[in-house]
Amino acid sequence: MELIIYLAIGAIAGFTAGLFGVGGGLIIVPILYVVFSQQQYTPDVVMHLAVGTSLATIMVTSLSSIMAHHKRGAVLWSVVANFSPGLVLGSFLGAGIAHVLSAQSLQLIIGVFAIWVASRMFLGANVAVDTSKQLPTTLQQTMVGGVIGTASAIFGVGGGSLTVPYLNHHGVVMQKAVATSAACGFPIAVAGALGFIFFGHEANLELPQTWGYVHLYAFFGISCMSFLTAKVGAKVAHALSPSVLKKCFSALLCSIGSYFIYQGVFH
Repeated sequence: MELIIYLAIGAIAGFTAGLFGVGGGLIIVPILYVVFSQQQYTPDVVMHLAVGTSLATIMVTSLSSIMAHHKRGAVLWSVVANFSPGLVLGSFLGAGIAHVLSAQSLQLIIGVFAIWVASRMFLGANVAVDTSKQLPTTLQQTMVGGVIGTASAIFGVGGGSLTVPYLNHHGVVMQKAVATSAACGFPIAVAGALGFIFFGHEANLELPQTWGYVHLYAFFGISCMSFLTAKVGAKVAHALSPSVLKKCFSALLCSIGSYFIYQGVFH
């Protein structure tokens, strides 16, 4: 039964990753939080375990999503290269910050962040992207990558909730922003997952089926299914209009953000 749950999470998360370029973490983290809580894991580490496991699965999900988007020529690889050094360093740092935060603080931070991004995206859903805008310099992109990497590791996401709006703001159309965000999710996930494994070992966790803050059964179950469904999500993303994609993205973020704020305040 446990494996079936993880496979179902993977199917939903993979589709979401391909569709929105978010790595699937915004779906994985809240569901894993509920699943791990039901399994009677220590409340103090449930949120950290959900975030660490989410980042580990995004390593696999993002590869599937990247391949699907790359076939359509939508990934801006020069941007990925410029962002990557900052993404890697920031993600490891973010894992360290998340390690010292309480579970309740982590929930509230993720919730407020998700709703903030959702509101910005929804209000700008029907605003045409100004394609005459230029992306900042290589150094500035690397620095932005550092900020996105740090935040993404704290939230357990692939960075799409920050990367997509940022690229939109600088003149990149939605489909290419989603595709490039998916590619940026890989270095975030690798560095972030390694960070959560490292800091989990430092905390001397003694939980079954875990490696640091990564739950191995959940990782394998979610990864296997998400790798398949991410391709389907990417295909749908290229069939939808940018306006519809932004509104769907906003609705997803708003619902997840509300859930985490509720958990952080009342539990």
